[in-house]
Amino acid sequence: MNPVVISGMGAICAAGKTTGEILSSFESCRRAPARPTVFASSLDFPVFEVLKFSHSPQIMRTLALAYAALDEALLAAGLSGDLSGLRAGVCLGTTVASQLNNEAWYRQYRSQGQMLPEPIDIYFKGNLAQALAVRMKVTGPALTIVNACSSGADAIGVALDWLSTDLCDIVITGGADEINHVPYCGFGALSVTSTSPCRPFDKNRNGLNLGEGAGILILETETSARRRSRKIDMFVSGYGAAADAYHLTAPRPDGSGLEAAIGVAMAQADLNLKDIVFVNAHGTSTRDNDRAEGRALLRIFGEDLKFLSTKGFTGHTLGAAGALEAIFTALALRHGWISANIGFEELDEDIGLAPVAIKTSVSGRSALSTSLAFGGNNAAVIITGQ
Repeated sequence: MNPVVISGMGAICAAGKTTGEILSSFESCRRAPARPTVFASSLDFPVFEVLKFSHSPQIMRTLALAYAALDEALLAAGLSGDLSGLRAGVCLGTTVASQLNNEAWYRQYRSQGQMLPEPIDIYFKGNLAQALAVRMKVTGPALTIVNACSSGADAIGVALDWLSTDLCDIVITGGADEINHVPYCGFGALSVTSTSPCRPFDKNRNGLNLGEGAGILILETETSARRRSRKIDMFVSGYGAAADAYHLTAPRPDGSGLEAAIGVAMAQADLNLKDIVFVNAHGTSTRDNDRAEGRALLRIFGEDLKFLSTKGFTGHTLGAAGALEAIFTALALRHGWISANIGFEELDEDIGLAPVAIKTSVSGRSALSTSLAFGGNNAAVIITGQ
C-alpha cells in the first residue's frame, strides 16, 4: 500500500479546544464532567461538554465543532481554505448530525401547528462532508459515514482507501458529534449511562458519560506531502473492519469481531503483534463493552500490553470517538507517552487485564486505536511513526 501521511490534525472536546490543550489535560489528569448546559433535562447524568463554545445559530453545533477542529488541522498541514486546485476529498463520520432531531421544530409544530422552515434548513445544511467540501471548495468525493460509534474510525478507513487507490491526493477526514437531548435520553433509556464520572475497565465501572467534540485529520499521499515540503512523521498504516452481528447494542462477548478487525488492520499495515507498542482502546466504561474488548486484547496481545481508554477525559463522543482517539494515538507516538486511564482503580478479574494507571512512557513506531459500535461494528486503525 502507498504510504498515507498525517500532515495535519485538529481536535476539540471537553479536555481542550486544541490538541495542545488536550495533551495538557491528559498530562495533569484534569476532567470535570457535569450536567449538560446546552439543553434542559430532568435526568441526572454528567456529560463532557465543550464549555464556552459559541457558534452561529444558523449551523448545527456538530458542524461548528467540525469547523473548529478543521481550522487547527489546516494550519498544521499548511493548507489554505481553498482546495479547488488539488485532488482532494472529504470523508467524515457522525451520528447525532445524521438525525432529524430538532426539538424546536417539533415543539413549534405540536404547540402551534406551524412548520417553520429555519430548523429544517439548518439540518439540511448540516451534512458534514458536504458542508466542509463546499467551504473548502473541494471538487472530489464527499461522503458522510453514519455507522454508530465507529463512524470516525470508518471515515479514516475510507479516506485511506481513496488515497491508496489514487482517487485523491489529499483527504479531510475524521468525525464530529454534539451533546444532544436525543442520545442523552436514548442512552439513559438503555441503562448504560453513569451518574458519576466514568471508570473505563475498572471493576466497579457502572456506565458511560456522553461527550462531544470533533477530530479532523488531513491525510495525503507521501508523494503529495513531499511535493508540498511537509514534515513527514506520522502515517495511517492500516485499517480493518468487521461486523460480529451479535446484538443490536451489545458486543459479542468473546470480542471475536474486534479480533477480526484488528487482524485485517495488522495485515494491511504488514505488522506483527510485537510491533504494537500500545492500544488506545474504545473503553466506554460499560460492563459489556469493556469486558468483551479487554478479553479480546488480552487474548491477542497478552498480559504485558500497555493500553488505555481516553474516554475518562472526553466522555463517549459517539461518531467523533474513532477520529479523536486516532489523533490521540498519533500524538502519543509523537510525544512518547500515554496518559493514565483516568478512573481506573481496581482490576476486573473477569477481564484479567489492567490499563495503565499513570502517565506511561512508550517507545516504538506503531500503535492501535479500536472502536466498537452498535450493530456489531468493529473498527481498528493503526498509526505508525517515521
